[in-house]
Amino acid sequence: MAGFRNTASFGKRMEYVVVAELLRRGYDVYMPLVDDQGIDCILRKGDSEYIDIQIKARSHDCSLSDGWRFAAMAINNPRYNYFFIFYSSKADCYWIAPSLDLVNEAYCNENGNNVGKYHINLCGHSKKDGSVHANPKFDKWKNRFDLLGLCCPPAESST
Repeated sequence: MAGFRNTASFGKRMEYVVVAELLRRGYDVYMPLVDDQGIDCILRKGDSEYIDIQIKARSHDCSLSDGWRFAAMAINNPRYNYFFIFYSSKADCYWIAPSLDLVNEAYCNENGNNVGKYHINLCGHSKKDGSVHANPKFDKWKNRFDLLGLCCPPAESST
């Protein structure tokens, strides 16, 4: 039973770890009671701006090839103020990805059980020695908590 409880609670524990990291960095964090909109926490910026956050984490206990693979993600209504925070225990790294960028970078499943859902591999590994290396393509998101402070609505059209 202890193994199941550990696995079943990993996602919730990691949500709290990420929220603690956001608080440590000075963000004003709110947590909804339910996650039925793909929002694990909300950051408040100023008096009237909010950033929706979805947290995804991979355990150190998962297989080597899945340690940084995030799959079957529903990215509903991508928008400028919706971010994904990924954490890989194997890579010991965060990636902060704006949803508008993520839908362009991730692979969207075109068939199977997860049609319309996305997946992304943020790292790779050496089959020779098992070492983990972050995919440099995603360095723009790697440990970039500052991206949350740069969130801003699209410029108004002057037409």
